[in-house]
Amino acid sequence: QVQLQESGPGLVKPSQTLSLTCAVSGGSLTTTDYFWSWIRQPPGKGLEWIGSIGYSGSTYYGPSLKSRTSISRDTSKNQFTLQLTSVTPEDTAAYYCACFNGGYWGQGTQVTVSS
Repeated sequence: QVQLQESGPGLVKPSQTLSLTCAVSGGSLTTTDYFWSWIRQPPGKGLEWIGSIGYSGSTYYGPSLKSRTSISRDTSKNQFTLQLTSVTPEDTAAYYCACFNGGYWGQGTQVTVSS
């Protein structure tokens, strides 16, 4: 059974970099045709796809956050990471990692941007 678990700070100051890690167990980041994604949901709003990293390591980013987003992976640890730079209070949201092809989602982690 594939499980995803997000981890990272729950509070980030404005202008800093938000960094979250998703640990994958029961599956592999290099499974052919699988894409591993970050999604967020601000309070009172819908889900927003942030970006994905594919089984080959290729990355794909959503247009609204592309200039501030970086997704990387560590295959030795079977985890992938989101970095979002220059955060503002508008980046406050529940952040999720997921693998859409497999239907796997993490439980999510709340991140608040505040001084």
